[in-house]
Amino acid sequence: MNVEKKKTNPAQFVRQVRQEMQKVTWPEKKDTFISSAIVIVLVILFSLFFLVTDQIWSKGLRWIIEKGSGF
Repeated sequence: MNVEKKKTNPAQFVRQVRQEMQKVTWPEKKDTFISSAIVIVLVILFSLFFLVTDQIWSKGLRWIIEKGSGF
């Protein structure tokens, strides 16, 4: 397969970029705010979940080690 790629000059490239940018549908401020709020809430929830899970595992392993050292 011998596929030749046609080179684009810089001016044509800029025109094509402008044309493509006009096709983009940008989210409204409200949508961006809601999405950001959801991400922040989920980050907080997952952080709390992993904090609690880590504490449980840490205390459990510490308890096992303490019980095991008595033998």
